[in-house]
Amino acid sequence: MLSINVKENESIEKALKRFKKKFEKAGVLRTVRSRNYFEKPSVSRRTEKIRAAYRQKMQSQDQEM
Repeated sequence: MLSINVKENESIEKALKRFKKKFEKAGVLRTVRSRNYFEKPSVSRRTEKIRAAYRQKMQSQDQEM
């Protein structure tokens, strides 16, 4: 569970911004979306391989430039 302590004289907007950053870093939304439906292990492995290949391709393109 995420908790943000609001400091004295801190605006709500700043506290909300800190909460959003922490929320995004924790990956809460990603895990909730992944738990909405069951994905076969073979499908998840395949998508991970595709993502890894894409990342590697992008890194190799950056190194060439």
